[in-house]
Amino acid sequence: MIDFQNASFMKLKPVADTAFSAQIQPMFIEGEHIIQSFQGIRDGVVFTNKRIFAINVQGLTGKKKDFSSLPYSKIQAFSVETAGVLDLDSELELWFSGLGKVKFEFVAQADVSEICRLISERVL
Repeated sequence: MIDFQNASFMKLKPVADTAFSAQIQPMFIEGEHIIQSFQGIRDGVVFTNKRIFAINVQGLTGKKKDFSSLPYSKIQAFSVETAGVLDLDSELELWFSGLGKVKFEFVAQADVSEICRLISERVL
């Protein structure tokens, strides 16, 4: 489970949707599909049309994984900080009802505006 007191996924870069699909597709509901996938060093974040999967790879071998399902319906607010001249990373902060804040940090080539549109379509 994500530590919601210190929930941060650092330096996520866009990856092919197939990077995590085999791991999370067994948890999909009818009509659910991947929209965008991102990966840090070992961890990952997958945005589907229904929710966000936060994948925390654990242990030395990485065989143990924790999957947190974050439904869009529980998002109360979100904040985006876009990349600048010296700070090339973008940040997305999400506040979930009853859970707390989750922060995702993306590398410069991630399309954060697309992610914001995706979240807005599901939340508003």
